[in-house]
Amino acid sequence: MEAALAARAHRGDHGLRHDPDDVLRRRARGDRAGQAGQLVRRAGAAWAACAAAVALTLTGCASSTHTPTPRQTGLQYTSLTGRYAGFGLSTPRPRPSFTLTDDRGEPFAFGSATAGHPTLLFFGYTRCPDECPTTMADIRIALTKVPPELQRRTYVVFVSTDVEHDTAPVIAAWLAKFSGGVAATYVGLHGTRQQVDAAQAAAHVFLAEDGGQTHSTQVLLYGPDDYARVSFVVNGNEADQIAHDLPVVASAG
Repeated sequence: MEAALAARAHRGDHGLRHDPDDVLRRRARGDRAGQAGQLVRRAGAAWAACAAAVALTLTGCASSTHTPTPRQTGLQYTSLTGRYAGFGLSTPRPRPSFTLTDDRGEPFAFGSATAGHPTLLFFGYTRCPDECPTTMADIRIALTKVPPELQRRTYVVFVSTDVEHDTAPVIAAWLAKFSGGVAATYVGLHGTRQQVDAAQAAAHVFLAEDGGQTHSTQVLLYGPDDYARVSFVVNGNEADQIAHDLPVVASAG
């Protein structure tokens, strides 16, 4: 079944990139972009949970034609029901420690800089045609649904998997398209391939391949206690799930 799901995973075309402003408009209207959302809409609850869990380790925004093989994982998922609206992690994951360069060109030690704050962590790249802008749009929409005080406490950290293209100015300009109107702290990070691989391994997501284009599509949410107990993927309900779970996680610390 994993092979069948992987075969249906979306692979983008850089010639058909989605404009971030258009993505935000469509997400605000409730439109669903990407095949991951289509899979969930067509499936029942049990199938949706299974498909999304496999997608976390097997899909990305790549234009490659081969099925990627996960090289580093460790995340396991429970059901869509229970305390969280997203995917509860069967084993809580500690906030990882890694240092990369931020979108101002300064070193950023993720573990210490975000410690004690609700933090959404996502790996992707700015030229991604669909999953990445959709995910960032969903995060912004979710943040608009929580109180301003919680927004101000929250970090949104984007780590680029495209080490050749995504420089600090490129990442800063891209993030600016998704951070307007919310009080959260947005940080974009980049580094060498070795550094980014180490960051992914520390976060227990599979290592990006194909020049960073095939990458994990999950968003990890760390709480004030510095553990992640829930994650999210693009599934048509990601914004609502984050909006529900962020206050739950923030209050648990």
